[in-house]
Amino acid sequence: MRIRNFVTVSIVLSAAALAQDAAEAASEVSPAGCLGTGGIMGLLPLVAMVAIFYFLIIRPQQKQSKKMKEMREAMQKGDSVVTGGGIHGVITNLKGDVVTVRIADSVKIDVDKSALTVIVKEVSAQ
Repeated sequence: MRIRNFVTVSIVLSAAALAQDAAEAASEVSPAGCLGTGGIMGLLPLVAMVAIFYFLIIRPQQKQSKKMKEMREAMQKGDSVVTGGGIHGVITNLKGDVVTVRIADSVKIDVDKSALTVIVKEVSAQ
């Protein structure tokens, strides 16, 4: 009978110790434990990444797009142009978004304004 009481007491004590260890482990883990320090400091790397993307990718692309738009709006007859496909020519007519480009004697093609990548002002008016 003493042995049975001893075994029962030891089981109850070990279960109580395990329960206490589990309670201490649960109290040490905070809800923001996976974020590191939590709060504002947890958002700092994300904000830094967005700032880097903005200054290295988005802002230069916006500047380039604005420059191209201004260049296309300032086109005139007689300007020498280069298309996106590498065709060199001279603007002979502007009609809305379509530009007529002379690429050789008596050879004219119609291209979209957005296809023009380089414009050299007033080469010659022929």
